[in-house]
Parts: sequence; C-alpha cells; structure tokens
Amino acid sequence: MSQEFDVKIHGRAFFLRPDIPKEGITPNPRPGEEDGLLAEPLRSYASESGLIMRRPKLTPYTVTALEASEHAQQKGKFLDFHHSMYKALWEEGKDLGNPSVLREVAEESDLEWSDLEEKLETGHYRETIRGQHQQAIDIGVRGIPAFVIGDTVFTGAQPYEVFKMAVTRVLG
Repeated sequence: MSQEFDVKIHGRAFFLRPDIPKEGITPNPRPGEEDGLLAEPLRSYASESGLIMRRPKLTPYTVTALEASEHAQQKGKFLDFHHSMYKALWEEGKDLGNPSVLREVAEESDLEWSDLEEKLETGHYRETIRGQHQQAIDIGVRGIPAFVIGDTVFTGAQPYEVFKMAVTRVLG
C-alpha cells in the first residue's frame, strides 16, 4: 500500500485475547482448517497477496510482542519489525511470547536488543499499549486485523482492492 500511495502506516496495539497466559495456549482448529492451513477466505486472501499463513500450534501471549512493536514504532522500524513478526508467527509457527523469538526478530529488524529488553523488563510501553487498546475500542474496533483509513474503520482480512478503494476515497 505504501509503495502505491503516499500514505504512512502506523501500528497500534489491540488485545484480542487478554486472557492468554504467558505460556500461550493450544488453539482449537476452526471449521475449514486442515493440515495447518487457515480456512477460507483467509487462505485465498493470503495466497492472492503472496503470503504464507499457517495456523500456529500455539496461540502466544502477545503483551510483550505488542510492547516490542511499540518500541519498533518509536525507533522508526515498525514495518520491518511487523513483517518479521508476521513471518515468525504465520510462516514459521514461532511463539511470539518467547523472549528469544522477540530478540531474534528485533535483531533482524536492526533494533538494539539490550535497549528493547530493558524496556520490556520495566514495562516501559505497557501504559501506551493499554491506551492504544482503549482508543481502538472507543472507535469501534472489536477484532484484528483492524484498519483505520480516514474515518473508515474495518476489521478482518480483506482483499487488497478494499484497501485501495478506501485510500483512493480518502486521497480524493
């Protein structure tokens, strides 16, 4: 999207499953999921976009991952970090709640681990991500992924054309 249009992409936190413990949980397969592949229409949307999406064997605890994402945002490296986190979870099935995975992704994204680790240990971004979560709820977000383009809020995986139409409408 940012390659086709002059737009800025900002990541924000949303706690989809705040009840997940630090060790994560084993997910139950959803109807239509087989052999680790997601159900339709997600499977087709991912394929059309050239993405690989497999159901991870573990639904991870994501609070520290959201804090690390905010750190990447503050350092101007959100998209690199986000793409690496996506790959770690959806392609490689890694546990995003595991500090060693966060370290690996941070280093891939050219973030200094010692700085991030200290911020994670002290909860430096905890109130920021809680505030972002509340802001999302206030504007009507109820799930992920969620997108805000101009004054339009929509949730769920969408074909690229939906994004293109929304951005074209906002940019005039």
